[in-house]
Amino acid sequence: MDKITAGIVAQLGFTDEMQKLRALLDGWIAQSAFDIQPLLEWQFDAGSKYFRPLTIFGCYRASFGQPVPDNIIRSAAVLEMMHNMTLVVDDILDHSDERRGKPTMHSKFGMLPALMASGFIVADGFTMSADDPHDIRLFADLIKRLGVAECAQWRLRRQPLGVSDWEGIAGEDTGSMFETCACLATRDESLRKFGRLIGMLYHGCDDVGDVKGLESLGGGGEEDLRDGILTLPAALAIQDPAICAMFCKAEPSDAELQAISRAMIDQLPAADAHLDQLAVEAKWEAQVHTKDPSSLIALVDYTRELSRR
Repeated sequence: MDKITAGIVAQLGFTDEMQKLRALLDGWIAQSAFDIQPLLEWQFDAGSKYFRPLTIFGCYRASFGQPVPDNIIRSAAVLEMMHNMTLVVDDILDHSDERRGKPTMHSKFGMLPALMASGFIVADGFTMSADDPHDIRLFADLIKRLGVAECAQWRLRRQPLGVSDWEGIAGEDTGSMFETCACLATRDESLRKFGRLIGMLYHGCDDVGDVKGLESLGGGGEEDLRDGILTLPAALAIQDPAICAMFCKAEPSDAELQAISRAMIDQLPAADAHLDQLAVEAKWEAQVHTKDPSSLIALVDYTRELSRR
C-alpha cells in the first residue's frame, strides 16, 4: 500500500479491510487470462493509494457503525478496478510515459495491449457484480458520466472560463467517482453530495499539488498546462485578461506557458482558500447525514493535507 495512505488506514482501523481488498484483487489477477495477467500485475501493484476504497469503508462505518461486510469489500474492489481502467485511458490520452515514477501500462506493454486490458478490467468488474443490480447500475452510470466528463473537459480546454466552470468539471471528472463510492457504501443517496464534495476536493488538491511540484494525486500538471485544461489555479489565474489571452491560444509559446505557470503559482493562496471551503461543506454533509461522522471528517482533513505536503 502507498505510504501516503497507510497512515490514515491504520488511524481509521481499516487495515483488515484493506488486506481483504488486496487479497480479492490478487485472486482475480491470478485467475485472469494468460496474455492479460502481466498487464494487470503491473497496473495493480502494491503501491496504489486505495483512497476510493477507503472512502467506501469510511462511508459505511459512518452510516452503520458496524464492521465492513464482504459484499462492500467486493464493491470496493470493483470500484478500484474501474478507477484503474480510467488511469490506463488517461495515461494514453495524456501521452504519459510515467505515473508516479513508474512506466505506464501502454509505455511498457504497447498501446493495443493497454487498450484491451482496460476493456478486460471493466468486463470482469461487471462480472464480479453480476448478482448485485444495485452495483451494476452505479458502475454503468459512473462509466457513462466519466466518458461525458472527459469529452466535456477536452471541449472546454483553452476557454475563458471561471471557478464555477472548474467546479462543474471537477464534480463530474472526479466527483462522480466519489459519489459512486458513497452510494456503494450506503446503498442509498444519503451521502452522494458528500462524495461529490470530497471528490472535488481531491481533484482540486491534485491541481494545487501539481503547481507546487508535490507528488501528484493522479493528475499531470505539465500535460494539463500544455493542453489548456482548466485546473483550479488556472481558473483563478485567467481572471487576468493578459493571462487569459495566452491561455486561450491554440499553441502558446514556451515563454507564454511560463507566464501562465507563474500566474498560477501566484493564485495558490486563493486556490487553497477555495479548497478549505469545499472541505467545510464536505464536513457539514458528513455531520448532518451520518450517525458518527468522525471517520469522514478525518478523510476530509487527510485529503486537504495532501496538497500541503
